[in-house]
Amino acid sequence: MNIKWFGHSCFKITSNKGIVVVTDPFDPTVGYSPLDIEADIVTSSHSHYDHNYFKAIKGDFKIIDKPKEYNVKDIIIKGVRTFHDNVYGTKRGKNIVFLINMDGIKLCHLGDLGHTLTDKQLEEIGKVDVLFIPVGGYYTINNEEAVKVVKQLNPKLTIPMHFKTPEIDFPITDEKNFLKELNGRKISSNNIDVDSAFLETEKVISLNYK
Repeated sequence: MNIKWFGHSCFKITSNKGIVVVTDPFDPTVGYSPLDIEADIVTSSHSHYDHNYFKAIKGDFKIIDKPKEYNVKDIIIKGVRTFHDNVYGTKRGKNIVFLINMDGIKLCHLGDLGHTLTDKQLEEIGKVDVLFIPVGGYYTINNEEAVKVVKQLNPKLTIPMHFKTPEIDFPITDEKNFLKELNGRKISSNNIDVDSAFLETEKVISLNYK
């Protein structure tokens, strides 16, 4: 599969058969280049403008925004209910973690997770191969909390998201401390090809958004 990052929490994940899943598309006001993507499936972790801008996506796509199980074009996706803050959603509402099974690889997109995971949530999520995790803080878990969540889930590959870059003015931090804590590295490319061999060689990678 190929994983491409457009900034914030938006990734384009393309299966070996060409099926495209897009996660959390953002409104142009976020600051990154406007999205122009064709997709088969679009997931939205919660109904905020920086995570559910479906107008940016082209094609006859299926919107997935509920915490239940889906089967679309042989891609199995499961939503797990979590919260956007650490007080059971009383500040920012609910959040959905999406588990995407593609090409024999299990991907986990944490959306705007605002807390470390409970034992029940960990059981629902299960084994993870590729983890997309917010690290910027303020609206989500911060660098330190994100490290704890990575240790809870123990994925083969971790990709940080929802952090400060020159393109956005959100009151969040960058991913540098997160990468330092987990001995990760930043690459210049905005996309990577992932298979079982790749998962044996890389642990934590931060993508570019250009």
